Amino acid sequence: MSDNEIEVPKELREFMLEKAEETFLGQKNGANKQYRYGNLHIREYDDKFLVHTDKIDPRENPIGHLIYDAPEVLVGLACAAIGGAKTISALKQKKSPVTGIIGSLVLGYAGYLITKKLKDSQVK
Repeated sequence: MSDNEIEVPKELREFMLEKAEETFLGQKNGANKQYRYGNLHIREYDDKFLVHTDKIDPRENPIGHLIYDAPEVLVGLACAAIGGAKTISALKQKKSPVTGIIGSLVLGYAGYLITKKLKDSQVK
């Protein structure tokens, strides 16, 4: 659970907003299901709900949501793209693409993790 989420235990009160829609948009973080209601993001677990508010609803503005609410995804994709370009370059030069593919994955994941940690440290 991050600092900007509210935990609602299920035994305290089983709730779900009537107009909330189940969605695949967002990181599930191990949740059974997730829902969206405007900017509200609700994750349902066996014993609780975790709720937070996004700045931008990804259903309305996916790019804006990535920029303001999930920049770690954009950085990870950019790093993976750089690694992918290196892989294509290695293929053109008839070098082994395995190193480039592994580098692309590592760069993408490292970019994602570093940006996520920076973002989470700013929330605190």
